Order: sequence, then structure tokens, then C-alpha cells
Amino acid sequence: MGILNVTPDSFSDGGEHLDPEAAVAHGLALVRDGADLVDVGGESTRPGAEPVDPAQERRRILPVIRQLTERGVVVSVDTMHPDTAEAALQAGAGIVNDVSGARLREEMIELIARTGVPYILTHARGDSATMDSLARYADPVAEVRAELLGLRQRLLDGGVDPAQIVLDPGLGFAKGGDQDWRLLAGLDALTGLGHPVLVAASRKRFLGSTLAAARAEHRPGAQLPDGAATPDESGAPGGSGSAQPQTPGPVERDVATAAVSVLAARAGAWAVRVHDVRATADALAVQRAWSRAGG
Repeated sequence: MGILNVTPDSFSDGGEHLDPEAAVAHGLALVRDGADLVDVGGESTRPGAEPVDPAQERRRILPVIRQLTERGVVVSVDTMHPDTAEAALQAGAGIVNDVSGARLREEMIELIARTGVPYILTHARGDSATMDSLARYADPVAEVRAELLGLRQRLLDGGVDPAQIVLDPGLGFAKGGDQDWRLLAGLDALTGLGHPVLVAASRKRFLGSTLAAARAEHRPGAQLPDGAATPDESGAPGGSGSAQPQTPGPVERDVATAAVSVLAARAGAWAVRVHDVRATADALAVQRAWSRAGG
């Protein structure tokens, strides 16, 4: 699943695809790079993001969805608003990706039941302003599973067919880094529920923190097996630089995203949602070749 943010303030690529023609061109490029579907959103859901009026959200995304679907692209709409979701479906989108989590609205349930489209149910607590303060879990895997099952029951009670439901553990939504990793390691708690599972780790904070910690553990001058010293931060062999590595920016997390994507696929994920489709598609191609060879 390739990410197409038609927003000015997304954490990774805000403002890059606000122009409809630029957005469509990027969506087509995602497909050429290997995306099976493109997830189009018009509202940033990063922590601290300002809410967007649904009418503005629709103005951003509907022209893009129409043009992509006219070119045969399978599109999901990334929205928490039932009116936007319905308009996007009318424009050609085939999947609703809703990160509202505990704020799931009855109008959304009615829409999904009435239209019969696939629906991605994401675990989340609070909104962009409050989610970080709600990242408190005694057992994140068990609690996320239980809360998703509660939301699933609301969908079933509202007439949604179980076959429509895709589960997403909501990495980064009211989660801290250790909690994100525990959810990934415990993905079978969700894949075992009989629904497809989406993993959306791309460029998220927990990857940046993990990479920064790994780089901080590096000791300049450590010996490689062949006896050559590793370079320091300046690139000089065996140097004594002591500067602490900075947290890698969002784009610098694409290799880590591809690694998570491979591990998620091996754990049974239905799809991975990513910004850099080519990196992940290549990594998954290697994983498939390894598996075919008996690895």
C-alpha cells in the first residue's frame, strides 16, 4: 500500500503533493514502483496535527481519487469522516482506511455496512492532541487486541460482514516505541483472529528512535573481523569523535521500514503501508526468492 498524502503538514512529506496533478503523478509512480493499492489522505494524523474541516479534506482528495481510479489504480481513502469516506467511494475508492480508533462513529459503521466495502479498523486512543498522553499499557499486545475486538463487535452489531474487516494495530497512535515493537513481535495475536492485518510502520518515530539508539551504541575504532577499524562520524578510520548521532529524519528511515515490512510479511501481514514503495517492494522480492529457495 503506497502512501499519498495530499496535505500541507504530514510528518514526512507534507506539502509535496498538494497540487492535484502532482498528487496523481506521484500515485501513478507508486504503482509503477510496485504498489498494489494507493492510500489517499487529506488530513494529517500525526501527533499534534491540527484538525481539518471535512469539506477541505474532500476538496484535496476527491479530484486525485477520480483521476487515479480512472487510470485503473486501486485506491483506499484514509479518513476518519463518514461524509468524506462516502464521497471518496462515489469517486471510485474501494477501501476505507479509518484511524479514528476508539472514536469510531456510528455513521461510519452504517456506511461500511451499507456499501459492503473493505474497512481498515485501526487501534487508536484519543486524537492528535491527546494520543501521546494515552500510551499507557500493562500489556500492549493483550490490550490492543481486546480494544480492537471491542471495536470489531460494534461493526458486527451494526451489520458489517466480518469479511470486510482489516485490522491495524495502530503503530504510533497512542503508542511508545517499546510498545510498537512489542505489537510487531506479537503480531500473531491479531493475525490469528481471522482478519487480514495491515502494518503501517513507515518512517514512524519508533524507527527513528531505534536507529538513533543503535548508532549511539557504535564505538569508533571497534575492530571488524578482518581487523579493519570502523570509521567514526567524520568517516576517518578509527577516529575518536564523540558526537552523538542525531535521530534519523523520516526519509532516512526507509531502509528500516523495508526491514519491518519483510518481517511483517513473514508474520502473516496482509499488507504494509509505506512511503518508499520501491525499497519495500525490492525487499519483499528478496524475501519471496529466499522463501521459494526453501529459506
